[in-house]
Amino acid sequence: MGTPAVADAGPVWDGVPVPLKTDRLLRPFPVEVFPGWLADQVEAVAEATQTPADLAGSVALACLSTAAGGKVLVQVDRSWTESVNLYTVTALPPGSRKSPVFRAMTGPLTDAEEALRETTAEQRVEAELAARIAHARAEDLAKKAERATANPQEALADATAAAKEAAGIVVPELPRLMTDDVTPESCVSLMAAHGGRIAVLSAEGDVFATLTGTRYSAAPNLGVFLKGHAGDKLQVDRKGRESESIDRPALTLGVTTQPGTLQGLAAQPGFRDRGVLARILYSLPVNTVGSRNNEPIPVPEPTETTYCDALRTLVLLLADHDTPHHLDLTPDARQVLLDFQNWIEPRLHPQTGQLAPITDWASKLAGAVVRLAALLHLAHTFTTGYATPITADTLQAAERIGRYYLDHALAVYDLMGQSNPDLDDAREVLDWITKHCDKTGRDTFTQRDLLRAKNGRRGLNTAADLEAPLRLLTDHGYIRLRDNKPGRGRPSIAYDVHPATLQNP
Repeated sequence: MGTPAVADAGPVWDGVPVPLKTDRLLRPFPVEVFPGWLADQVEAVAEATQTPADLAGSVALACLSTAAGGKVLVQVDRSWTESVNLYTVTALPPGSRKSPVFRAMTGPLTDAEEALRETTAEQRVEAELAARIAHARAEDLAKKAERATANPQEALADATAAAKEAAGIVVPELPRLMTDDVTPESCVSLMAAHGGRIAVLSAEGDVFATLTGTRYSAAPNLGVFLKGHAGDKLQVDRKGRESESIDRPALTLGVTTQPGTLQGLAAQPGFRDRGVLARILYSLPVNTVGSRNNEPIPVPEPTETTYCDALRTLVLLLADHDTPHHLDLTPDARQVLLDFQNWIEPRLHPQTGQLAPITDWASKLAGAVVRLAALLHLAHTFTTGYATPITADTLQAAERIGRYYLDHALAVYDLMGQSNPDLDDAREVLDWITKHCDKTGRDTFTQRDLLRAKNGRRGLNTAADLEAPLRLLTDHGYIRLRDNKPGRGRPSIAYDVHPATLQNP
């Protein structure tokens, strides 16, 4: 193991330990890229609730995704088609007024859902009546076929035809756009019943555990989560029930949670290695609690009315599409996208790339930018002709949002200990140090003690494995190398432990 610099002997320590975390400069949410009707609402809700604009901005994107998911696709080139549904997760501590923001931003979706139900009410009544009559006729003909003595084959054919006719009458489901708490199985059923799409929108983070199956099962059910984002065919066969098949599922996720919940996501089986974490657009806003104005300006009524009317109209306009509408990119927009891809690519290099620790997430960023561009395009043009191609300006605006989420993804992966494995190892070693010193009553430990304790722990078995975490703990002021004087045999390298470490383990 490399030998760190020897600290000066003596009882005096310089300063206090620096927290083991990576502080990143996180750019603000670019509200200005939204059209006026949406930007005004986001800013007004942020002011009225005294919450960061990031929260209302991410929920706004989830609302656009709810309107367009499953109804629009982007044809980037001949071999690249991108869905437009998003997964957004915003993390804020308890008491951050997440629920009021959700209500203010998602209210028009409830209104649109009710309007869709009203438009199908007459159709449902007619279908229910037709089904009742057809089933009654089929039952009557079946009884006659059972008693038929003359021409039994003809009676059987009539009964069979009537039964098929009755079975073919489908009563439309009451339209659903969203739910807030759903199991993986129920989520599949909801999508199957509603054109292959549904939105899970919730101000409570535990819906994330429910959706992936981890709340009720030791083995998470990730299929709906993975395929619902990618748009891959979803086929579910269950014992005792008819199978459900969705050719192009479109699941939207708009969730707020607590930072501590995000911290534990990487430890969930399959979440990272199967690509769950890579599909999420994370937001980790600065908490405003403690600096809020208790006399905020309420959301102006014209702002709220304009927003509600616009989002409701967008939902109803796109709801008429039985098959997805395809959007194209202008040549200039394709060039903007290519330039962004060329910017990302070298940063993914496993040895030299700055984004190598989050390659799984960053490799999907170009696709996320395409999805964001489509949603911005629809939000800007749905009243004037959204069938036009996505422009370079819109792609550049989407790239700004993408770079915002890149900053926050790096911060979230730091929080999960995924973007810097050495930092995660240092936290584990620090935990052992505090417990060891508490048990022995001493403020020192040796490398040999640590190796014995970690024997068998994959990744921390040798002195070389411990080099990086011990260096981090030394650099952060938690420990310092003792003046290890030569002695008989091979004395182990010893470290002193900062008193503050033992007082605040």
